[in-house]
Amino acid sequence: MNKKKVLVIVAHPDDEVLGCGGTIAKHKDIGDEVTVLIMADGVNSRDEKLQSESIEERKLCAKKANDILKVDDLIFLSFPDNKMDTVPLLEVIKSIENIMTELRPDIIYTHSLSDLNIDHCVVHNASITACRSFPEQSVNQILFFEVPSSTEWRTSASNNFFNPNWFSDISDTLDLKMKALSEYEKELHEFPHPRSLFAVECLAKWRGACSGVLAAEAFELGRKIV
Repeated sequence: MNKKKVLVIVAHPDDEVLGCGGTIAKHKDIGDEVTVLIMADGVNSRDEKLQSESIEERKLCAKKANDILKVDDLIFLSFPDNKMDTVPLLEVIKSIENIMTELRPDIIYTHSLSDLNIDHCVVHNASITACRSFPEQSVNQILFFEVPSSTEWRTSASNNFFNPNWFSDISDTLDLKMKALSEYEKELHEFPHPRSLFAVECLAKWRGACSGVLAAEAFELGRKIV
């Protein structure tokens, strides 16, 4: 099997683990090369006094989490947290294109447009634009993941629900996903909050039950070229 180059594009530190941490570990198990691109600092600017220190702390958590998943490269950009809609979309697109030009990824994982978080939606739109099907485009597969405490909070009024049609069996890598997620301790909550360790594990097992395996991560297939 040819080694694939995988690029995971997320808005904030911890989105990569929540959305596809088990699948990242699975890619590494079969020898694929995985890069994680984190677009925003993940620290709300309302806490300006401690913002710089908090950003560095969040980066350290991300490095520890992605080391557990054996990610090959972790790239941080510095778009403003929960304000990515204030940045010209073209600027966000170009920042992704620059990384893609260097990496030439085969597979992209990123946010679903179903997410409530505005940064997630901006990253989704920028990612699919950067992946548009020009003849020189390297990407042949795009998958959109769900993020607890964002995807499921979308209301029926929007008519834009997460509707997975692709499941990744993470029965053998769920423990690594949970271990990596534990590095983001300050971002976790007590159950029954959806961003609790118990809820995230339950979701993985439910997605597994939906697809006939012990644990899974669910995706919407955006494009597949064969």
